[in-house]
Amino acid sequence: MNELEPVNHPLFSAIKNIVVQARKVAYRSNNAILLNMYWEIGKVIVEDEQGGKAKAAYGRAILKNLSKQLTLEFGKGFDESNLRNIRQFYLAFRKRDALRNELSWTHYRFISRVENDRLKLQYIEYAVEGNLDTRTLQRNINTQYISRILNTHKLKNPSADEIVKDPYLVEFIGSALGTDYTEKKLEEALIVHLQSFLMELGKGFAFVARQQHIVTDTADFFINPVFYNYYLKCFVLIDLKTNKLTPEAIGNMDMYVRM
Repeated sequence: MNELEPVNHPLFSAIKNIVVQARKVAYRSNNAILLNMYWEIGKVIVEDEQGGKAKAAYGRAILKNLSKQLTLEFGKGFDESNLRNIRQFYLAFRKRDALRNELSWTHYRFISRVENDRLKLQYIEYAVEGNLDTRTLQRNINTQYISRILNTHKLKNPSADEIVKDPYLVEFIGSALGTDYTEKKLEEALIVHLQSFLMELGKGFAFVARQQHIVTDTADFFINPVFYNYYLKCFVLIDLKTNKLTPEAIGNMDMYVRM
């Protein structure tokens, strides 16, 4: 009997797909149970706290003792710090229907710290739609990602103002604030960290070219870099400048757009 090719054989691929889908369903089911459990625990803690006990005394004594008892009974997951996270989780999402099972407990720990209720819901939608890992979500919350875009929830017919952020933050290139960067070095750093730069640009951006060459009757010009946004259905041209914006630079960009 001939051995099956381990990767390309149709039978292997079919079974692999079944296993992957089953694991996804199992993860979502287990995750839903965990989130529901933490929500119920948070509710009980808050209701008990509001039953006439002083908040300061409650925080110092009851949670500490409760943590010890739960840890002895069930093991990890019920330290005092996590009980505070669970309490905050319930306070952030008193309506359980707002929760999405696609996101993990760690996702919700970060989102629960967002003060604005509307932004909390937008970060949930944004994290699910973008399939964001927790590290990327945390970074975007810390840099106020959604606050730098207008009306992020409306993407059927978006305008440029709803897609383009102001400002863009590129701390991921690793330079300290105040570091002198030439335009060439800045471009090179962004290309090296292109994946992070695309995440910072936001939804719908695809990298097209570096130093896109265009020619006029009198001179050669290079646009650095060029992207395409499939929501806006247009090219996005970036002209990197590390010094004060000049009328000449504005004129060049106007020429690039017209060409």
